[in-house]
Amino acid sequence: MSDLISSAADLKPTTTWQETVWAYTPEESLVDHTTKARLCVATLLPFKDQKPDWDGFSKSVRWMQQCGEYYGVEMVFVLNADTGYIFDLSNELYAEVLKRFRAEFPTQKFIAGVTARGAEKDEVFKAERYWPLLDIAQSHDNGEMMIMTSRLLNILEPEARRDAYFEIAEHITHPAIAHALEPSFVPWASPYEPWLLNEIANHPKYVGGKISTLDEPHFLYWAAMCKDLNLPFAPHSGDDYGIPTAIRLGLPLLIGAGVSACPLICAARDMWLLDSVADKKFKTGSGRFDTRVYKLFEAFQSFEDLVFRLDDRMSAAPYKHSTAHVLHHLGLIDAPESHPDCKDLRGADEALRMEEAMRRPLRVAKRLGIPYFEKK
Repeated sequence: MSDLISSAADLKPTTTWQETVWAYTPEESLVDHTTKARLCVATLLPFKDQKPDWDGFSKSVRWMQQCGEYYGVEMVFVLNADTGYIFDLSNELYAEVLKRFRAEFPTQKFIAGVTARGAEKDEVFKAERYWPLLDIAQSHDNGEMMIMTSRLLNILEPEARRDAYFEIAEHITHPAIAHALEPSFVPWASPYEPWLLNEIANHPKYVGGKISTLDEPHFLYWAAMCKDLNLPFAPHSGDDYGIPTAIRLGLPLLIGAGVSACPLICAARDMWLLDSVADKKFKTGSGRFDTRVYKLFEAFQSFEDLVFRLDDRMSAAPYKHSTAHVLHHLGLIDAPESHPDCKDLRGADEALRMEEAMRRPLRVAKRLGIPYFEKK
């Protein structure tokens, strides 16, 4: 272990995580029972009769706001990310989502997913492909820009990739989050290695990042490195298979599961805190944290494992269709439709599958007195 890298000065563009101490840091050493970090929910844009269901959109946002207020959890709404069909939305519909959201929720913070537009025939990376969505999103205040990866950005060598992120940053006027898209959504994606993460984390425009992968605990690596080096950068877990890890570490979540399991995750955030924490809403009276949170972890994890199950292409992208079915079961939207151009769909039996998936979390929510989660 003495030969492992522990200093940022020793990192090289080719350094792998396994060459660093952060790849071997146990989760137990990072546990935090005092920080109630924010929950960033990849807000669903529902559809009805092949058109956006704006009433359902607003209703689901207000429902999530209620959950956050009840448990004292900061809610940030991620617009036009995976559950918002960013790859299917036209620039006009993308702009309309943001405009309607800001008009109805004038003081609510949002995160706008931003990716490259019109790069399908490009042979080299062009930062200006990010400008159209950036310009639309940055016309609104109280928002953060989530710079999502794109194929030509992702395949660059580490130093060129760093330069590309910095070039994008020159056009950014709001705080930004770097999004390491997971391979379970697009096969060409790859997470950041430690040198690139350190470079992005030290750029003043990038205040945080989102990471989630199926096969390796990169969020844990990010958390260990950022804490050890005291980096001015907040790792956000985007891993819908590992929500409890972020809660145990007192770190933010940026997830689609924040929609379907919102009250459960907010409750877990509060239950994990010690009674001595001023932000804790519901104290145990023992001075300790509420150990029933472990059963809540199991309940919403089993739930989200089915929402985010892999299809026969080893992709979890159809989860937004599953999320629509869950919100329909909860009576929050009128129809479990997807964007009419979306090809990532579940089967005809998805309503039944999601009804089955909800049995355990519904039971646990009732036993623990968690409001706002009941089948209509």
